[in-house]
Amino acid sequence: EFASQATNCTSPDTGNMEVLARYGTPEQRQKWLVPLLEGTIRSAYAMTEPAVASSDATNISIHIDRDEKRGEYVINGRKWYITGAGSLHCKIMIVMGKTNNDPNCPVHKTTSQILVPMDTPGITILRPMLASGDDDAPKGHMDMLFEDVRVPFENVLLGEGRGFEISQGRLGPGRIHHCMRAIGQAERSLSLMCKRVQERTAFGKKLSQFDTILQDIAKSRADIETCRLLVYKAADLMDQRGNKDAYTRQLLSLVKAHIPITVQGIVDKCIQAHGAMGISQDTPLWFSFVGARWLRIADGPDEVHWRTAARIELRRQKDSPLSKLGHYLPDRNKIFRRSTDPISPKTQELLKNYSKL
Repeated sequence: EFASQATNCTSPDTGNMEVLARYGTPEQRQKWLVPLLEGTIRSAYAMTEPAVASSDATNISIHIDRDEKRGEYVINGRKWYITGAGSLHCKIMIVMGKTNNDPNCPVHKTTSQILVPMDTPGITILRPMLASGDDDAPKGHMDMLFEDVRVPFENVLLGEGRGFEISQGRLGPGRIHHCMRAIGQAERSLSLMCKRVQERTAFGKKLSQFDTILQDIAKSRADIETCRLLVYKAADLMDQRGNKDAYTRQLLSLVKAHIPITVQGIVDKCIQAHGAMGISQDTPLWFSFVGARWLRIADGPDEVHWRTAARIELRRQKDSPLSKLGHYLPDRNKIFRRSTDPISPKTQELLKNYSKL
């Protein structure tokens, strides 16, 4: 976390920068994107709600009503696990909520994303939420209440009803950034493991001489390189084809589903090699393990990403030249033998001789 803060590529700032750069007006970019890029302010992204399954973005239910007389949006509802909102440097928040309650409106057109300055009256930070017992300071994950929070109409991003579209555009870069950081944690963990096993002796020899330890080291390196190559490919597709391309979206889903659980397994091996020290405060291993675990929920749970990747794969396979090859079709007219076919004298003699063995 310190490294990403120092290099100004921490979450949720990087994702919010992407949103403002892609969808913000010139005025919105000047007011909020420039200071974010300069690292003089921090930001938050308010999407998750405690009352609904927020992994399905169409469930978002916080109310954003229009006050036509005053030209303002009025926001009421509750959000939680709002990363970054606990920082005193957080000055702007992007809130996703429902702006259209018409039952005949397409569900993907019912939500919008609104820029809400953190000093807007009506915002209450109820409590910092713990993630596996950690408050994740300095930015934290906040439980927040919005009571008649008012912002002008010009604070909407891209236009009303475009919230789902923006979230898809935002979460792609956000997910790959998470995975990049996770790979760095895996590298750090493996380095600690290699150092540890070459220093410790058990049962008359160095831990690094045990085959199980050597296997864990080799498999961890293979897993890290596999994850890195997957990220490289996804990043290249983002540059070449954009986030809305189907293959890009599939790779981004695979990256987000595959890397956190893989890194979790790598760090688990490193913890095991450290013994009790691995779960202590004397190494970053436990925090890396917990971070990989909650990352399997953040920005969409594993199951959603696996499902997305599989659906895209099914569509892509329809256009694959391999799909035309199909299975090998047997010739049903060719018969090996029937149960009523006689056994030849030669075969009977062979069977008789075999039975003597």
